[in-house]
Amino acid sequence: MHHGPDPVLATFVACILLAFLFGAAARALKLPAIIGYIVAGIVVGPYTPGFVAEHGVVSAMAELGVALLLFSVGLHFRPADLLAVRHVAVPGALGQIALASGLGAVVGVLALGLGLGAALAFGLAMAISSTAVATRALEERGRLGSEAGRIALGWLVMQDLVVVFALVMLPAVAGVQQDEDGSLGYELGKAAVSLAAFLGVMWVFGRRALPWLLVRVARGGSRELFTLAVLAMALGVAFLASTLFGVSFALGAFFAGVVLGESDLGHQAAAEAMPMQRIFAAIFFVSVGMLLDPAAAMAQPLAAAASVLVVLLAVAGGTFGLLLLLRVHPRTAATVAGSLGQIGEFSFLLTEVAVRREILPDAVRGPVLVAAVATILLTPLLLRLAEAAAPRLERSARLALWRGERRPRRSLTATAPMAGHAVVVGTGRVGALVIRALREHGLPVVAVEENRQAAERLVAEGTAAVWGDATRPEVLSAAALDRARLLVIALPGAVEARAVLALARAANPAIHAILRTHSDEEAVLMEAEEGVGLVMMGEREVALGMADYAMLHLGVAPGAAQATVEALRGRRTG
Repeated sequence: MHHGPDPVLATFVACILLAFLFGAAARALKLPAIIGYIVAGIVVGPYTPGFVAEHGVVSAMAELGVALLLFSVGLHFRPADLLAVRHVAVPGALGQIALASGLGAVVGVLALGLGLGAALAFGLAMAISSTAVATRALEERGRLGSEAGRIALGWLVMQDLVVVFALVMLPAVAGVQQDEDGSLGYELGKAAVSLAAFLGVMWVFGRRALPWLLVRVARGGSRELFTLAVLAMALGVAFLASTLFGVSFALGAFFAGVVLGESDLGHQAAAEAMPMQRIFAAIFFVSVGMLLDPAAAMAQPLAAAASVLVVLLAVAGGTFGLLLLLRVHPRTAATVAGSLGQIGEFSFLLTEVAVRREILPDAVRGPVLVAAVATILLTPLLLRLAEAAAPRLERSARLALWRGERRPRRSLTATAPMAGHAVVVGTGRVGALVIRALREHGLPVVAVEENRQAAERLVAEGTAAVWGDATRPEVLSAAALDRARLLVIALPGAVEARAVLALARAANPAIHAILRTHSDEEAVLMEAEEGVGLVMMGEREVALGMADYAMLHLGVAPGAAQATVEALRGRRTG
């Protein structure tokens, strides 16, 4: 009789618990959490003593993680983001991918003994930067909203699109290898037809049906149902794409994200999906660690070292050189190159799919993992070195064209509906009056409102509005907070107001803020925050308004009455 825990339950608990413990340890050591997740996988894997997780269960959870990861990529994919830096990001990223794939293929042939097709697949895994690590590195240095950040994000978008294309190609290539009578043209044609059919269904039905359903759920006012609806759509579309059209599970989730991302619900859908995506993505990295045989990885030191050099030279160095050729300023080029000089989640994804399709042998996992871990660890140092070297490059005679007066070039600013505007969070009685006053003078304003119907009414009245929870960074980002001039927080809750203010400070340290509170204690805390220009306490302002009217009615001069009001406002009477 079985008295122990269910193996599936034990595997799930072990993966979550160890991912947390090792991830927390990695962060305590100032390392990316992804390193801890991989170590957790090695601990519960079959190549180390002790508890061994059920690999089938972890693989299923990892596939969910990959699907949700690509769903999140789809939600954040904006053609406008790519178009804003298309003259640099498109040719530059494609050139960098070609360079890194070519050098990686050489390593695959010489150091791993791979055939040409397998070597190219290995090379492509060496060419794709980690979106999570790159954006975190830029964010920690306050460069994510700069020109370098915009170019890096456009570059990463292009890399993501190449990964999506590769996910379509790999099954076709695998079909040729497994069927000697098959031809590459036939398999690619079959994959193209299946993908075209799926895209046609998504274009005709999906882009209307999915947002329509989410709007109906949002109007119901239940956050739990909305979260469940987002997850159901992501995984449901992925499952149908895989079952009916033969499109990969992850790719189906990506296109579901693209469809929802085009609607005005995309930012809130991203906010709701993010916690789930992070959990299952962590399990994906645990599964990568489970597949790693440390002894086998150490048995290929030459291939591992060559892989690290390919990433540093072809991804970081190639990116820097291509940006200079594209006439990007050396400081900006150095920052972009330093942030992109590593591989990560999509490299693991491509490797695992290729191994599962028997395009690549198991032996490639070791060099890919060593290259990823080493370059992720080196990213902060690489970024510092790149930025430190940039001034010397500017003074170099070879780069004299950047000295003195700069030549005119295309704007690389992100396309946005407005800039220098006011963002009003909360559109109840207080927020609505603020919006009405600003619009009365033709001033630009964007409202952020959690109630779906209220947001729709504002749009119908001609006010730009973002629907969603303002305590989520994705929602505030949709209001272009980084380009706003003023933030008005008209929320009734002090906890939510402080959370919004903290997010606003992170996105736009220079923004000026106005807040409302319900007690003098809250007002003292809020006024202590840097950049807060005005804190309004509801009952006090009512009392001051009544006092002002009373003084004027009884003959006090307007100037004297106003002075008294200001004095009382500063005295904080209870």
